[in-house]
Amino acid sequence: MKIGFIFECGPQGADQQVCEYLAGQLLPGVECVSRTLDNKANLLQDAGRVAAALLADGCERVLIVWDLRPAWPASKHKPCRRIERTALLELLNKVGITDQPVFLVCIEQELESWLLADERKLAEYLSTPAHQYTVPRVRRPDWDKQPKATVINHFKAARGWRYDDKVHAMRVVSHGEPDWSRLRSSKSFVRFEAKLKGK
Repeated sequence: MKIGFIFECGPQGADQQVCEYLAGQLLPGVECVSRTLDNKANLLQDAGRVAAALLADGCERVLIVWDLRPAWPASKHKPCRRIERTALLELLNKVGITDQPVFLVCIEQELESWLLADERKLAEYLSTPAHQYTVPRVRRPDWDKQPKATVINHFKAARGWRYDDKVHAMRVVSHGEPDWSRLRSSKSFVRFEAKLKGK
């Protein structure tokens, strides 16, 4: 099975690494074909054309994955999933693929929401034999308005490390077996899983 992904990050960015890894865990043997568009502005301009190309290349379905934060266009207003979803649907309509298996997956608020969903794995990664670090349970990780800032604070408090999403997000997620029940406390992860499986 070949599944296409479109991300707003750069090549081998955190979103790409983590989503491809989780896709492989959920669908063993899946072939991930990813296109990275560098930023949200490009995603909201080019995702339709890129999705059409991925379908033409034989992908069974395509997931367009982006973080709700930060907002685009950049403004003082809070991010709005509805506005961004409408813009993406217009792009799909423009290239004539609204009836094709292309799915929108908005991560609320940022990829780090998924790291906070499995707080035990994050705690294990940040702990040492001499110092066990505890991460409080976050029952509704999508509600944390600044999950990246929360993760940055955990890294600093636990190890004095500077969190780098391109390095650390994948290391945390791949640290031991995924705890699907905890990850599913994030509604955006649930949507990712469902659309990945074509539901």
